[in-house]
Amino acid sequence: MNHLVALLTRRAQQQAQQEALKIWQHGSWQSITWTQFQQSWQKVAQALIHLGHKSGERVAIMSNNLPQWTISDLGILAARGCVVPIYPTNTAEQSQYILQDSGCSILFVGHREQLELALELQQNGVIEHLICLNPDLQLTEQEAKSVIAWQELLEMNSSIASTELANRQLQFDSSELATLIYTSGTTGEPKGVMLDHDNFAAAFRMHDERLSVDETDTSLSFLPLSHVFERAWTYYILYRGACNVYLEDPSEVQAALERTKPTLMCSVPRLYEKIHGAILQKVAAAPKTKQMLFNWALKTAEMRFLAMNKHQSVSFALEKKYQLADRLVLRKLRSIFVNAKILPCSGARLADDINLFFQSIGVPLNYGYGMTETTATVSCYPEGKIRIGSIGAPMNDIEVKLNDEGEILVKGDTVMRGYFNKPEATEQCIIDGWLHTGDAGEFDTAGNLVMTERIKELMKTSGGKYIAPQRVEGELIREPLFEQVAIIAEARHFVSALIVPAYEALELHAHQLGLKFKDRAELLEHAEIKSLMQSRLKQVQSNLARFEQVKQFTLLPREFCMKQGELTPTLKLRRKVIEGRFAEQIKAMYAIKPATI
Repeated sequence: MNHLVALLTRRAQQQAQQEALKIWQHGSWQSITWTQFQQSWQKVAQALIHLGHKSGERVAIMSNNLPQWTISDLGILAARGCVVPIYPTNTAEQSQYILQDSGCSILFVGHREQLELALELQQNGVIEHLICLNPDLQLTEQEAKSVIAWQELLEMNSSIASTELANRQLQFDSSELATLIYTSGTTGEPKGVMLDHDNFAAAFRMHDERLSVDETDTSLSFLPLSHVFERAWTYYILYRGACNVYLEDPSEVQAALERTKPTLMCSVPRLYEKIHGAILQKVAAAPKTKQMLFNWALKTAEMRFLAMNKHQSVSFALEKKYQLADRLVLRKLRSIFVNAKILPCSGARLADDINLFFQSIGVPLNYGYGMTETTATVSCYPEGKIRIGSIGAPMNDIEVKLNDEGEILVKGDTVMRGYFNKPEATEQCIIDGWLHTGDAGEFDTAGNLVMTERIKELMKTSGGKYIAPQRVEGELIREPLFEQVAIIAEARHFVSALIVPAYEALELHAHQLGLKFKDRAELLEHAEIKSLMQSRLKQVQSNLARFEQVKQFTLLPREFCMKQGELTPTLKLRRKVIEGRFAEQIKAMYAIKPATI
């Protein structure tokens, strides 16, 4: 039986008193054993039936990461329901659209911000039952009249609900929908991706052939569970019997890494870009002797990694140099990943030099490629076969080919059933059984997949040149002084960029230069700062073709953010929103002659 609840029930029976879920709260670890986990999800399922939930009905969850998120998830599935995750950062309008499109009448929320939004939706008749899954969230007397608290939910039961639950679980069908995951939608309205239990079971089977995960492992969950990457990974590591550690606030990931020392953790490239940038910034501020030591150690580590990865012998002299480099420098660089065994990384482009940096110092990044529509992973690195520049080898039992335009097409048991309530969109996306990803790629000589660009995001200049913005932005973001970059090029006669500086590092430079400023806006007006950023931009785009290079740029005094609608919940740029919001700055860049950078 491939039903997720059946698979995890077997694991609960095997590891009854072992830790399944864990979170650091109130200064100590709060743990939930497998027996407690199973009992709790069964209680949630009974309560849902008591509230009138029918088999196949959809139930939404909108919360930051908590153990109760996964308990609620499994409870909905145990009642033979379908889970509809909503990003906790979504607006009321976005949330209402998903709830109404999916037909959810029950909504779980986790924190005060989501609760207040949900109460508004409840008053407007969008949802019928509102449940607070966070045991620590205190409800006011008025809120308690219309919100079901977590403990109240667990105690909500009847003999009729208990009997009905037992009957439903005898009828588990792995072809039933497990979840509707709404794509974040950089353009257009979100689409509900339909994934069933068989999709996840197929993903488990493929990952078993590629990865080694067992009950001795601990995984840190900091990406939003509302995204397919963290959610599918959580299912998988629980299926393998590992312990899942939850982080409510993803901005605290570094402290969580030090406290948790996980063996597993999935992440997006941005985390590693920031760590890499912070390391380079510290090195740049260090004495020349320490800079030389760092550069020597890193060069030694890269030489050793590249030789080993090509299955070439490492000379005695190089191995001795590496051991010294490791003792003096490298082990300090990877100290927060001290126990790491597998660190899946996907969701955006990871620059080759950053990938090589972490592989060389001994941080086990497993870079890959996937989509919501493919139950996450399409390709990743096989064990011991890391090919810098690629996104790994396709998973076993997944067929991948390229059409005449170079678009990546995928076929296999992990491909979605389609888009909910959108047959036309489904027909446009899945043709003759092949999912059209919208990404362009190629295969290298070893059969690894190499992604070249996002077809739908290609920008065409007024001179007819095509620009792949993610590739250009990926090159520029390697500069430690650049925090975020948005490329402008569509129908323009040259490429420009909106750049958000890494302000902590930039302010340090300003102090070293003896510059005075009262705020960020004034800092950006200093001629020395403009000159510094221009020189850094020139250095970092040396690998770009002339027509791809940024000719004008504007420094922004604040970051792009989700609350302003400028980023998706997975931190992708919403280009139309950004171009609209900064239209005045963009217009000014094209009103002057292009600079020679």
